[in-house]
Amino acid sequence: MINDLTRGHPLKLIIQFALPLLIGNLFMQLYQISDMIIVGHLIDVKALASIGASTPIYMVFLMIAFGFTGGLTVITAQRFGAHDYEGVQKSVFHCLLASGILSVVMTLGLTLFLKPLLHITNIPPEIFDQAYDFMFVMSLSSVMIIMFNLFSGFIRALGDSKTPLYFLIFSSLINIALNFVFIKYFYLGVIGSALGTLCANTVSFAACFVYMRHKFPLLRLSKNIMHYNAQIMKEHLRIAVPMALQFSILSIGIAIVQSVCNSFGPDVIAALASALRVEQFATQPLLAIGLAMATYTAQNWGANLLSRIRRGVKYAFIMSTVLSVAGFILIRHIGSDMIAMFVDTGSEGNGDSNIPFIIEVGRKYLVISTMFYFFLGLIFVFRNVLQGMGKPILPLLSSFTELVTRSFAAIYLAKVMGYMGILYASALSWTVAGILVVCGYVYYIRKFSKNLLQ
Repeated sequence: MINDLTRGHPLKLIIQFALPLLIGNLFMQLYQISDMIIVGHLIDVKALASIGASTPIYMVFLMIAFGFTGGLTVITAQRFGAHDYEGVQKSVFHCLLASGILSVVMTLGLTLFLKPLLHITNIPPEIFDQAYDFMFVMSLSSVMIIMFNLFSGFIRALGDSKTPLYFLIFSSLINIALNFVFIKYFYLGVIGSALGTLCANTVSFAACFVYMRHKFPLLRLSKNIMHYNAQIMKEHLRIAVPMALQFSILSIGIAIVQSVCNSFGPDVIAALASALRVEQFATQPLLAIGLAMATYTAQNWGANLLSRIRRGVKYAFIMSTVLSVAGFILIRHIGSDMIAMFVDTGSEGNGDSNIPFIIEVGRKYLVISTMFYFFLGLIFVFRNVLQGMGKPILPLLSSFTELVTRSFAAIYLAKVMGYMGILYASALSWTVAGILVVCGYVYYIRKFSKNLLQ
C-alpha cells in the first residue's frame, strides 16, 4: 500500500513504517542465527568458524550493493514526495539499469578473485576449503539479492514497508528449511547452507517481481519512459556512489577486524561470529528506526517540509535512546545463553574446540558492546536522515572515521591485549562516528533553516 509520509503525525508514521522493517529484519536475523545453529550442531565448530571467517568478504560486496541501491531509491522517494510521478518512473528505469550493471560486475569479481581474497584475510588452513566452498556458492546469489533489495527499496520509497516484510519472512522461512534439508539429509556441509540461501533468494526475488508488477501500477514502465538520460543518471549516482563507498568502508572495517580475529584460530573466530549474530539480532530495532527515517526524510525533503524532518528526528532520537537501554539490559541477561545455542555443548564431534572458552569470549564481547548501543543508535538515525536529505558526503566521512578507528583497535590493541583488543573495535568506532553524524546533522539543519528564512 502506497503511503504519503508528508502528512500525519511524524511519530505515528515513523513507528508504523519502522515496525514492518523491524519484523522483516528480525526474520532475516532469525534465518542467519538458525543457519549458524544448524551448522554448529549438524556439522562442527570448524564449519561454523569457516562461515564466520569468510562472511565479511561477502559482506564487503553486499554492503556496496545495499548502499548503492539504497542511494538510488532516495531519488525515487524524493520524486514521490514531490508528487512527480513521471519522475518516479524515470528514477525506477535508471535504478534498474545501474543496479543490473553493478550486479554482473560484482558476481564476476567475487567468483574470479575469491581465493586471493580469502588468503588476504588470514583464513586458517584447517577451514580454508570449507570457507571457499561456502563463499563461491554465496557469490552466485549476488544478483538476486541486489535486485530484491532494489525492488524492496522501490516499494519503501512509496511509503510501503509492509510488502517487503512479507517477502523477507517468506524468504527466511524457505532459507531455514532448505539449509536444514541440504545439511541434514543431503550431507552437503557448508555448501548446503549457501545453496539454501541461493535457492531462497531466487524464489523470493521472482515472487517480489511478479507481485510488484501487479500491485504497484506506478512502478510499471512504459516505452516512452525507458530512455537513458545522462543527467538523471548523474543525479542518482551522486547519492548512490558515496553511499556505496560508505557501506563498503563499514564492511571493510569489519573485514579487517575479522582478518585479525582469524589469526587467533577457529575458537575465537566461532566466538566472535556467534556474538555478532546475537548483537545483530539485538540492534535490529535501532536499524529499523534508522531505515524508517531515510524514507521519511527523503519524502519530506522532496516536499520541502524541513520542520517535519526536525520533528521526526526528535522522536527518532528518543525512541533510539530507549531501545538502546532496553538492548543493553536484555543482552546482559541472556547473551551467554544465546551464544551457547550456536555450539553443540554435549557433542564430541567438535574435537579440540574449547566450548566454554568460545562462550566466554563471546560473552565478553557483548558485555563491552552493549555499553555503546546508544552511539550505534545515533549512527543509524542521523546517518539515514542525512542520506534522506541527499547529503551523502558527511555519512561517507563518518564511515571512513569509523574504519580508521575500528582498524586501529583491531590491529594495535590486539597486539597489546591479544584477542581482547578486538572486542573493543566496534565500541570505539561507534562512539567516534556517532558524534560526527550528529554534528553534521546539526550543521545542515541550521544551514537550511537560515536559507528558508531569507
